[in-house]
Amino acid sequence: MSVAKDKTAEKEGGLYETVKVIIQALLIAFVIRTFLFQPFNIPSASMVQTLLVGDYLFVSKYAYGYSRYSIPFGIVPIPGRIFASQPKRGDIAVFKLPKDNSTDYIKRVIGLPGDEIQVTGGVLYINGEEVPRERVADYVDVGPNGREFRAPRYRETLPNGVSYEVLDTEENGLFDNTGIYKVPEGHYFMMGDNRDNSTDSRAQAFVGYVPFENFVGRAEVIFFSIREDTPIWQVWNWPWAVRWGRIFDSL
Repeated sequence: MSVAKDKTAEKEGGLYETVKVIIQALLIAFVIRTFLFQPFNIPSASMVQTLLVGDYLFVSKYAYGYSRYSIPFGIVPIPGRIFASQPKRGDIAVFKLPKDNSTDYIKRVIGLPGDEIQVTGGVLYINGEEVPRERVADYVDVGPNGREFRAPRYRETLPNGVSYEVLDTEENGLFDNTGIYKVPEGHYFMMGDNRDNSTDSRAQAFVGYVPFENFVGRAEVIFFSIREDTPIWQVWNWPWAVRWGRIFDSL
């Protein structure tokens, strides 16, 4: 065999190996994204201060088992849920908006199937019992325009002991006084931590009760965070724009 043929064969072999490695990497990424962890970013302020606009987080796909919404584009018509594990009160979960079954939402699990949920004077009630909340220091943030934003903040503790902080930015807000919501079987009641800036299960016409089938996964950890006024691709601004203290915060 000539030297030229040897070089051609070597190039073809090298190209084959490169293509094989790329395909294997894509398959591994697909498996991880579909069955283990999926990245999400936070586009709105509905979960402030727990989650900020510009946070990037991993959601565990296996936490609640798998439904057709676990598979990209819903290409596998899984009936109901397999390997199901029920969401716990206080979990931060990603789900498909029941109104269109395609838009990703992230909220906190507040009501379980059969629960009665009500908000009175901004205070949460579960099954007729007031959920304790303790006033803590105001939440303070500085916007892109340099203006300071300050909001009353409370530490809320659910009946199972899960504790987190919520904001109450508006007295007598739209959903500060509600009727009683009776959570249907197989559904969950979701709320944002930024109570006056969250469209959630209290807005029955827009979100309402979330079917278990619509759950995508549970938020686990923030793996990256950058100020909302800085695009992630502007790497030259990272030293000043990245919120270094939030990286690897567990949820």
